[in-house]
Order: sequence, then structure tokens, then C-alpha cells
Amino acid sequence: MGFFSWQTQDTNKSIPSVHSTRDTFTVHMKDHKGNTWREDSYEGYGDFGGKDFYELLAEMNGMGSDRDAGIKLAFDKERNADARWPTLTEDKDAEVTGKPRECRHQGFFYD
Repeated sequence: MGFFSWQTQDTNKSIPSVHSTRDTFTVHMKDHKGNTWREDSYEGYGDFGGKDFYELLAEMNGMGSDRDAGIKLAFDKERNADARWPTLTEDKDAEVTGKPRECRHQGFFYD
């Protein structure tokens, strides 16, 4: 199993996992209804505050709670252009929308 990571949408910082050489920081994941999940020590597998990013993506797009469906949607560029996306921010009150940018370091493989 590989790592999943993104950049915060309000500060554009890579979200490091607890397994990396970088210090973790608090990240807030929010859905389109305003529900928020707080994560203080990201493990690197897509879980923020007890909620899986890809499961939430599937839920937000009417696909039930199917993590695999969320992963498929995330990586299908033709289908995901119009998808609703969870947001990932440092500031829980930040107003952002759209698809979070993936971290090219996967939150672990830093130079």
C-alpha cells in the first residue's frame, strides 16, 4: 500500500505523514455541507480525523461510502472535472473549493 497526500488549499503546504522527516501540522478536511474533520498527526493513508478522503469523495458524489469508487473517481480525469471535492486546509474557516493538489512527495519522500 502506498501513501496518499495533498497540499493544503489555503497555504499550499505539503501534508507530511508522521512517518516522514517533516513535522506534521493540523489539517482540516471539509465537505460541501460544512462538516469538518480535524487531523493532527496524518498517517499518510487518506484518513483525516477518522474520515477517509476517498470515502468522503464518493459520498459527496452520490456513490455511497465506497472508498474504491472514490479512488477511481479521483484518478479518472474525464469524470472528476465536475466532481465535488473535500477540501484540505490548515485554517478550519478557510473558504476554498475544488480539487486539492496532490503532493508529489506523497507526504513522505522529501529530498
